Amino acid sequence: MNLFADIRAAVITSLTAMTQDGMLPEGLDFANVAVEPPRDAGHGDMATNAAMVLAKPAKKKSRDIAEALATKLAQDPRIDSAEVAGPGFLNLRLAPVVWQQVVAGVLAQGTGFGRSDMGQGRKVNVEYVSANPTGPLHVGHTRGAVFGDALAALLEYAGHVVTREYYINDGGGQVDVLARSVYLRYLEAHGQEVAFEDGTYPGDYLIGAGQALKDKVGDAYVDQPEDVWLAEVRGFATDAMMDMVRADLADLGIKMDVFFSEKSLYGTGRIEAAIEDLKGKGLIYWGTLPPPKGKIPDDWQAREQWLFRSTQYGDDEDRPVQKSDGAWAYFAPDIAYHYDKVQRGFDALIDVFGADHGGYVKRMKAAVAALSEERVPLEIKLAQIVRLFKDGEEFKMSKRAGTFITVQDLLREVGKDVTRFIMLTRKNDAPLDFDFSKVTEQSKDNPVFYVQYAHARVMSVLRKAQAAGLPCTDADLTTADLSLLDHPAEHALAAKLAEWPRLVEIAARTHEPHRVAFYLYDLASEFHGLWNRGNDAPTLRFLQEDNPAASGAKIALARSVSVVISAGLGILGVEPAQEMR
Repeated sequence: MNLFADIRAAVITSLTAMTQDGMLPEGLDFANVAVEPPRDAGHGDMATNAAMVLAKPAKKKSRDIAEALATKLAQDPRIDSAEVAGPGFLNLRLAPVVWQQVVAGVLAQGTGFGRSDMGQGRKVNVEYVSANPTGPLHVGHTRGAVFGDALAALLEYAGHVVTREYYINDGGGQVDVLARSVYLRYLEAHGQEVAFEDGTYPGDYLIGAGQALKDKVGDAYVDQPEDVWLAEVRGFATDAMMDMVRADLADLGIKMDVFFSEKSLYGTGRIEAAIEDLKGKGLIYWGTLPPPKGKIPDDWQAREQWLFRSTQYGDDEDRPVQKSDGAWAYFAPDIAYHYDKVQRGFDALIDVFGADHGGYVKRMKAAVAALSEERVPLEIKLAQIVRLFKDGEEFKMSKRAGTFITVQDLLREVGKDVTRFIMLTRKNDAPLDFDFSKVTEQSKDNPVFYVQYAHARVMSVLRKAQAAGLPCTDADLTTADLSLLDHPAEHALAAKLAEWPRLVEIAARTHEPHRVAFYLYDLASEFHGLWNRGNDAPTLRFLQEDNPAASGAKIALARSVSVVISAGLGILGVEPAQEMR
C-alpha cells in the first residue's frame, strides 16, 4: 500500500481522461507528474505539480489545467477537495476514511507495510568497512560500517538482492608493519624488553596476538632474522586481527556475506587478467604522467610506466597500473577486485569509503565503467569523519600511538542501538559530532531516545489494554471500528504513517538511509503530540474507560505506529524498546 502512488495514479487517470476529452493534446509525457506532501501542512494533505509540468508542452496556462484537473479529481471519493494555488499547484485534501484505511493497511500488512518491489530483484554489491587488518575497528570505521549496513538493509527492503562485502586489505606493506609489531609483542611475551620504533603499531591490542604466537610456535622465532618469520607471522597476525574485526562487526550487529582477500589477487593471475581486459580495449599504454600541479617536488622525475586511460571515463588524469620495474601500482589490485565483482554478475556496485579516499573516486568509477563497458554503475559513498565529545572536550584518535577510540570503547559507553542510530542522523558525507552527554539524555533533543520512547509508549498501552481485558492482539485490532478515529490529530498521525512507503522508495533510490532516521523522529513527534493532547482532552487518550470500541480504534492507531517504527529501526539495525528504563 502506497497512498502517494495510488493518488498519483488517480491524477494520471484524470489527465488521461482530459486528453480523451480534448482538454489536453495527445502525446504528453506524464513521467514528471508528482504527488507529494505539501511544504506547508496547512495547505492540504498532498499536492501535485501536474499543471506546472504540463503547461509548456500542452501550450496551455497552468492554472487552466489545474482547475480542469481539480474538477476531475473531485469525482474521486477519496478526495474531499482539490484547490488551485499560486501559478498552478493543486492541493488535495483527503477524506477521513482514507486515513482510517491507512491504519487498516498497516495492521493487515504488518512489517510488510512499506516494503517495495522497486528494486525488481536487481543484484547489488555493497562493500563497506574494508579496514586494513592492522587492529580493531575504531570510531573512524564505525560510521562507514553502520551506514553501509543500513544502506544494504534499505535496498533489500526496497526489493534489491544485496550482497554485503568486506575487502580485506591484506596485500600491502601495512600488513608487514603489523607482522613486525606482533613479532615485538611475541618477543615481549618471552620476557624481552622491546622498543616500538616509529612506523610500528604500539597498541596494547597486539599483546594478546604476541602471546598467542608464542603459544603456537614457542621460541622458534626468537632472535631469528626477518626472512625466517615474516611471512608466517604476517598470515598469523592478519588472521588474529580479522578475528577481532569479525567480533567487532558482530557486536555492532553487522554480518557480512563475503570477506574478500586482496592477497588472493596476487600470484593467481587475477590482476593480470583484469589488466589484459583493459589492454584488449586499448585502454592501457606505456607512457609518462605530467608533473603534479602546483609546486613540483625536488625529487620528481618523469617515469615511464603502464597507464590506464581513465580520462576517457571522466577522471582528471590517467592512472598508473604497473611500474617500469614490473611491480604493480596500488591501483592494480583494486581494478582486479572490481573486475571480479563485475564478473560475478552484479547489476550495480556501491563502495563505502572513508573521507580520506575522496581522491580515489573518479579513478575507480572509470575502471568499473571500462571493465563493464558501462553496463554496471559504481557509486562511491564517502563517510565523513566522526568527532567524539565528552565533558565538553573532543577525543582524539591516533592508531599508531595506540590511543584511538575503538568500537568496543563506544559500545561499552552507549551500546549498539545508540551508536547505530546516532551514526545515521546525518547524511553520510556530512561531518558528525557524537556527544556522549547528548546521546544518553532523555529528551526530545536526543533522537534515539525520542523514537524509542514512542515505541515503548505503544508497548505500555498494549500491556495496559491486556491487563484491562481489552482485545488488543493484532488479529483483534484488524476488526476494530476505525471510523471512530475522527479527530484531525489522529488523521495527522495516520497521514505520517502513509508517508512511510514513499519515504522508503526515495531513501533507497537516493541511497540515503539517514532519511529513515529523520522520518522516524517525525513520526515519533506526531505520536508524542497526540499522546500529550490526551492530557487535556480525555477523548484522545488511547485507552477509553467504558468505551471498548473507541479504545480498539485508538489502540489500532498506536499499534500501527509501533509497526512502522519497528520496521524503520530494523533497517537501521536498532532493536525497538519495549519499555524505557
